[in-house]
Amino acid sequence: MRVLSLMLSAALGVVASSTMAATPTSKPTVVLVHGAFADSSSWNGVVQILQHDGYSVVAASNPLRSVAGDGAYVHALLTTIKGPIVLVGHSYGGMVISNAANGLSNMKALVFVDAFAPEAGESANGLVSKFPGSLVGAALAPVPLPGGGNDLYVQPEKFHAAFAPDLPEDAVKVAAAEQRPVTDIAFSEAATAPAWKTIPSWFVYGDADTAIPPQALAFMAKRAHSRATEIIKGASHVALIGHPDVVAKVIETAANAK
Repeated sequence: MRVLSLMLSAALGVVASSTMAATPTSKPTVVLVHGAFADSSSWNGVVQILQHDGYSVVAASNPLRSVAGDGAYVHALLTTIKGPIVLVGHSYGGMVISNAANGLSNMKALVFVDAFAPEAGESANGLVSKFPGSLVGAALAPVPLPGGGNDLYVQPEKFHAAFAPDLPEDAVKVAAAEQRPVTDIAFSEAATAPAWKTIPSWFVYGDADTAIPPQALAFMAKRAHSRATEIIKGASHVALIGHPDVVAKVIETAANAK
């Protein structure tokens, strides 16, 4: 997703600030967790807006190996951050933040961006098939891993329709060529007790999402007792790229909530 976000966001060349570079601020630190088939640069447009508005931002590099392992990786990062945190997940990143935020007293809010918000025992595969409309399953191509299991890639010719139909096709072709795979283990692994049961949560998603059906996203937002849910008309699964202003606004609303 690196070239796609660089071409489509105004945040050309923006790099998320690290905990070492973060300056003292009264605002919460915003930690962004990308989803499958993407990397941290998919947040570029959102990062630029948040930094302009005075927020310290960390865009975590999600390993995309397993729900438990990815959650532990992000949790370890979160323990290095002082002060309140707003933790944001996109797509599969929602599985990760629901795990990673547990056990931390400085979590202020969770924000789910076109993201899974699983109940204990649920998997990404199970949630995406709960309602009709996803094009991702049929678009996946497995690549066997030496230690067992598979890396999953979206077939390049199906990437545009299944992932980002509202974005320019030429840019999406480049993103398809540079996608980061997720393991089949991560997609099928059951979630543990979700952090959204104890941490206030906000949701934002596109009503034209062809990866996670909008009905599934609405179901998860309602179940999590979302403080506020922003539905972007005509937006695809990558609202963070196509509509970074809306996504940033929801994150800032969560950050400023009492």
